[in-house]
Amino acid sequence: MQKRLLCTQTSTHIENTIKNSNLTKKWRIKQVKKSNFNQNLEEIKSRISNSDFIAISLQKTGSYSSPWQKVLPFDTPEIAYLKSKRSAEKFQLLQLAVCPFTLRASKLTAYPYNFHLFPRDELKIGMPSYSFACQTSYLTSMARLGFDFNSCIYDGISYISRAQESSMKHLTGTGNLAVRARSVKSSSTISVADSVFIERIKSRVKTWRTACKDSKGSNEDALVRALRKVVLGEHGSRPCLDVDVCSERQVQLILEVLKEFSDDTVPLLIPTKRGGTQGVRAVMTSSKEDKILFEKELQDLEEEQSKNVRGFREVIDLISASQKPVVAHNTLDDFTFLHSKFLSPLPPRIDEFKCSLSSYFPYVIDMGHLMKHFNPSGKMNNIHAASSFLRSRFFAPVEIDIPLKGTPEEMSEGKIHGQNVLQISQIFAKLYSIMKPGQHHISEGKDLALDNYANIFDPCSSVSLENSDDDVRISSGNTRRLSCNDMVFLWGFRSGLSVGELKSLLSRSHEAFSSEFDVRVVDKSCVVVAFQQPELAGDFVKAMGSGGTCHEGLTELTSLGLRAANYETYKCACNLSRWDSDLADSLDQVVTSADQFSADSHGKSPYEIWWDDDTVLNLDDF
Repeated sequence: MQKRLLCTQTSTHIENTIKNSNLTKKWRIKQVKKSNFNQNLEEIKSRISNSDFIAISLQKTGSYSSPWQKVLPFDTPEIAYLKSKRSAEKFQLLQLAVCPFTLRASKLTAYPYNFHLFPRDELKIGMPSYSFACQTSYLTSMARLGFDFNSCIYDGISYISRAQESSMKHLTGTGNLAVRARSVKSSSTISVADSVFIERIKSRVKTWRTACKDSKGSNEDALVRALRKVVLGEHGSRPCLDVDVCSERQVQLILEVLKEFSDDTVPLLIPTKRGGTQGVRAVMTSSKEDKILFEKELQDLEEEQSKNVRGFREVIDLISASQKPVVAHNTLDDFTFLHSKFLSPLPPRIDEFKCSLSSYFPYVIDMGHLMKHFNPSGKMNNIHAASSFLRSRFFAPVEIDIPLKGTPEEMSEGKIHGQNVLQISQIFAKLYSIMKPGQHHISEGKDLALDNYANIFDPCSSVSLENSDDDVRISSGNTRRLSCNDMVFLWGFRSGLSVGELKSLLSRSHEAFSSEFDVRVVDKSCVVVAFQQPELAGDFVKAMGSGGTCHEGLTELTSLGLRAANYETYKCACNLSRWDSDLADSLDQVVTSADQFSADSHGKSPYEIWWDDDTVLNLDDF
């Protein structure tokens, strides 16, 4: 299989013409809200089942609160995960677009759905939480594009995670109504008190059953029948008996008694508002057929109420059950949100996160890593940049077919209503048509199969390097391997100082700066210095720790308030959740903290990064 590079201006013109024609024809995406969620669920299930891939795209209330809290190119995978974890726990999802699609040659058949979400405590028990943070720039951007916040709040689909549902299963099963009692094992030891309780319950049940059967053949007037129903009790149209309990042990004993009458009696549990069991209800059916019918009614009721509680998570469960490859633009960011909102609380470490996620989504493809094969030195920060790059380098026309139908309100053509998920699907289709997995190889004998790009959650790694969790890849032209031990964070410098001025001051302060070094901005309060030669960073930090007494230039800087810390201090700030708005404040806290990292952490760091001139922002451009 040969790569189809654009070699002529004619090919470029053809691709641009196709692109422009696609822009003039707006994509129609089905908008799904609380009011039409249930009626679309079966259709969505069918689309997911019949798809080849599933693309997703998220719209959130924010991502990070200050520049240094976003994932930076020199972050190790563990630090990148901690930052994404904080974002997922702090902010909220308002839209989640899902696009099951199939690829047949150059034809992309897509079924895009954009789900409007809003966390709501449907059962009034405090789950999920009502509170979340909002980043004003995100909301402002959404408002400018016409996002309807009223519709989101009042008609957004609620949801609950698997962990939340499991922890409150006694409550959510039927909305505080009686639920089916599960089978219990017979107790091996029966005390005297248990025996007395069993005989009392057995006598009460027999008396109740006799009264129920006697009333069936009697010819009573309406008032007597009504009074009898009040006395005997009724569950729907069937007679019932409620027995209050004081402990789970009593529940077990009552269920064992009711086994004797299991031919026509069905036991139910009556939950309390705060969990646990308030009592046991015995419901008498008229025959074996009626018992089967009643148990089916209970099962259907439980499934319907469970579905209402799960809400949008029904879609997440469908995607998980399908085991189809899931395509996203930034898998670490997107799937920390998905895990936090729909599965369970995020674990503390990235390896635990990967293990947990793989049990639900075993095959996740990151578009950013896939693009790095075609442009390893470029920056694919967004899907628009990726699309532009492909148009300029490859001729891979993709015909898009969207067979979905719906009402005008459902099939919105607005800019923000899930358009990104179709662009992700289209770019993936282009890449897939160029690659043709398994049919050709790139240089050095590496296969282009999609397996090489699956389940990579390091946002800065590259498949063209050693695929290790200890590597960080920074995309740019001229790169060099750099140990994290060769990096130093500086803060406390004069406000308004340019990078050139700071480099000039540093070069006169210590012999470590006699060799080549780079200075880059992390945020307005802090810069990072990268030394090309090993050991120089450690020498400089030690000199700073001694107050620079042996270096006149360094003494001057320290007297002005300049402070320094190694990479381990930065890692510790993230591990200890020191998320101040300025990185300098976070580093200060770690340096002066009593629970600072142990001495062992000052050893050689196993992490390496790939450093280049575009690693972080230039102070002059900040």
